Amino acid sequence: MEMAPEIEENANFSKRAWSWIKSLAEKIVCKVIGAAKNAKKAVKEDPRRIIHSLKVGLSITLVSLFYYFDFLYEGFGVSAMWAVMTVVLVFEFSVGATFGRGINRGIATLVGGASAVAAHRLASFAGDKECIILGLSVFFIASIATYIRLSPKLKARYDYGMLIFILTFCLITVSGYREDEVIEMAHKRLSTILIGGSVTFFICVFICPNWAGEDFHELIALNIEKLGIFLEGFGHEYFQTTKEKNQENKASLDGYKSVLTSELIEETLVNFAKWEPRHGKFRYRQPWDQYVKIGSLTRECAYRIDSLNGYINSDMQTPVEIRAKIQELCTKMSSECSYALKELSLGIKTMRCTLSADPHILKAKTAAKKLKSSLNIGLWPDTDLIDIIPVATVASLLIEIVSCTANIADSVHELASISKFKTPDANVLPEEKMSRTSSEELHIRISVE
Repeated sequence: MEMAPEIEENANFSKRAWSWIKSLAEKIVCKVIGAAKNAKKAVKEDPRRIIHSLKVGLSITLVSLFYYFDFLYEGFGVSAMWAVMTVVLVFEFSVGATFGRGINRGIATLVGGASAVAAHRLASFAGDKECIILGLSVFFIASIATYIRLSPKLKARYDYGMLIFILTFCLITVSGYREDEVIEMAHKRLSTILIGGSVTFFICVFICPNWAGEDFHELIALNIEKLGIFLEGFGHEYFQTTKEKNQENKASLDGYKSVLTSELIEETLVNFAKWEPRHGKFRYRQPWDQYVKIGSLTRECAYRIDSLNGYINSDMQTPVEIRAKIQELCTKMSSECSYALKELSLGIKTMRCTLSADPHILKAKTAAKKLKSSLNIGLWPDTDLIDIIPVATVASLLIEIVSCTANIADSVHELASISKFKTPDANVLPEEKMSRTSSEELHIRISVE
């Protein structure tokens, strides 16, 4: 009878332990399943990720042969490991990023190794004070290179190269003090880096390449299209011309928000694109700075659209009868700007000169001029000022958006002239226009992107 409480306590402890283990196992399984679903979703969104991973694995495997086979290892020794390190450090997702890091690493290694050999030659004339000369050279070179590395103009494109230069110079200078064959050390390291870089470049370019220039080109076109999609639906939403509201329309109106935060992505892509060789429809000296200008103008327009969007669901709603007086002109400006932006986006995507946006911009400017005249003569003489301010602000923002659309069009035309975009076939234009105005295709495109 005395053992019963102890047995019961042990049984309760066993139940709690089993319950805890079972709960932990369920959590682990749920997390594993969740991670697998996220990975599957990421692969569906961008299959290039898994292809890039396989390319990196293939490159590392190939350069590892220099370490595995004796007849290759005898030529380079332990320095063969630098080829593996080069692939790991240089192989990036896009061709431009890979070329940028690879060229930076190769030139920096060459200059750093040559500088280290020169420093050893000079220090050898100092006799017993060789270590002092080498220490001073490391101090001055590392300090100067680090200061140059902080320059904003050089940091964007050459930061990695400056880092490798400092590393190479210091390693060869310091380790060469105990080694007699400094030149051979620098030669082996440079040779293995060139081998690793060559393998990386070959696989990156010739096996399913990912071009940063193409991504940047498509991003600029897509951002312009997102603004057009918002302006297409703004008139119906603000003036409540339709009572039907669904999540799909709301998502299409909110698509412009990604444009507001695209500056960093654009800067990264344009830096990578400038490293890329000629490929496809893109020349070696493609006017990427003009793309940057278009992206900046697109963001300016997106900021005004963001302000405009705030009035759709604002707590201070202007009465419908007040809004009705400017509904026609505002809807006209919004729809015409939408058509123009979509035409400009399509022109960039297909790399064809498009003049079909200009008539829409002209109509939007005409509507804006009429609206200004109407506002000057006073549309609401017997209305409270508090009710007029929101709708007048909306009208003012739409007039500014018309101006922004015209600036974007001018920049796109300039890009078309510099890049020598093709002149579209007149017979193809009507079909393209019909496909663009199809709402069904528009919804499919939104869901894919």
